[in-house]
Amino acid sequence: MALEFTTSYVTDSVAIFRQYKKMADAAIVQLSDEQLYTAVDPESNSIAIIMKHMAGNMRSRWTDFLTTDGEKPDRNRDSEFEEPPATRTELLSLWEDGWSRLFGALEPLTDADLGRTITIRGEAHSVMQAINRQVAHYPSHCGQIIFVAKHLKSSDWKCLSVPRRQSADFNRRVLAGEASQR
Repeated sequence: MALEFTTSYVTDSVAIFRQYKKMADAAIVQLSDEQLYTAVDPESNSIAIIMKHMAGNMRSRWTDFLTTDGEKPDRNRDSEFEEPPATRTELLSLWEDGWSRLFGALEPLTDADLGRTITIRGEAHSVMQAINRQVAHYPSHCGQIIFVAKHLKSSDWKCLSVPRRQSADFNRRVLAGEASQR
């Protein structure tokens, strides 16, 4: 993530979410439709299932974020781990809708909102606590997406950061102003 100096928790949180979404998107785009729906073993979730779960969580947490409980009564969390949308198009639509709800809820906030009280599953959280809860949750799932995608692509994987054994060259280029920060 290119560093933008900020003392705004909200601005920084949005940037973190955008960075993890960007990395997950870069992993997802490398996969075939079949690979999106592949579970590496019977106890694992496919990337499609992880995406469906994240989208369901985002819909629940970020819809009417400041005014309704973050666990919506119509959410069926267990079903998020069953039967993902049948097509890549449907899956990506669900995924983008979730992220759109997150950014739509967070971007209008100011740091003055951080002390406000919201609820998740009937428990009071400050806005900051609710954001922290998701800053811990979504990157863990984005990491799962990236790990599974890298496993499935194997030697065809396109690195999302500094490729192996290229750190010294990358650092030299950054210092010379030749490489963009990731």
